[in-house]
Amino acid sequence: MDYIELCKYVLENGVFKEDRTSTGTISVFDYTIRHDLSKGAPFLTTKRIHLKSVIHELLWFLSGNTNIAYLKEHGVRIWDEWADENGELGPVYGSQWREWQVADIQYDEDLDMKVLTDETIDQISNIIQLIKTNPDSRRHLVSAWNVGEIRDMKLPPCHFAFQFYVAYGKLSCKFNMRSTDVFLGLPFNLACYGLLTMMVAQVCDLEVGDLIYSGGDVHIYTNHIEQIKTQISREPKELPRVKLNPNVEDIFGFTYDDFIVEDYNPHPAIKGKVSV
Repeated sequence: MDYIELCKYVLENGVFKEDRTSTGTISVFDYTIRHDLSKGAPFLTTKRIHLKSVIHELLWFLSGNTNIAYLKEHGVRIWDEWADENGELGPVYGSQWREWQVADIQYDEDLDMKVLTDETIDQISNIIQLIKTNPDSRRHLVSAWNVGEIRDMKLPPCHFAFQFYVAYGKLSCKFNMRSTDVFLGLPFNLACYGLLTMMVAQVCDLEVGDLIYSGGDVHIYTNHIEQIKTQISREPKELPRVKLNPNVEDIFGFTYDDFIVEDYNPHPAIKGKVSV
């Protein structure tokens, strides 16, 4: 996996940019990583990733939930900084993946006025069905960038869309990010979409192909530069393997215990402050 090469590239070619958090970043525009999932899970080995948080967050996305109560119940605090006093985040990822609001105005005779329809679209269910019935389709796409609801989100989606592709009985996934926090965010994103691709491949009776990350504004916060340099100095280790419970046939049927990670022996974790 080329994560370390990305880190070097940003440090060598990035420009300083101010940002909404007032921390400041070293930033480049556009970077791509391609990883063959058959060679191992895309989990960083130059520092330990908190996989419990990755898995629970992914299950939370897939549930359509947008309240952090589930995450806190399982000891996951990664969304705490953005939630309101009731744990609500607004219509973030899970809402868009599972309940995209159809922007269709209809006339309500009882109210004698035009109203917004309550119809929603379950993008995840739709894409699973489409992969099974028409694997060659070019429409295996899920978007979280709902322009009409961004103002109601506590944090607009960073990983705003992903697309699946089927060839030779293998499922590949490309996920797009408008904004990439290289040190804290990207390791989670790579792990998340790697796992999601494995899950979708299993329920669609496919093998895994490539995971492709495509970044827009790819940046290292100025208070993470030393941590990134520490990672660069470390020798990457062999990638771990993930086994999913083979009895799960429904994408919404996975639980935390259905993920078995083998041979994950990374370097120690490295702390870094979240910029909000």
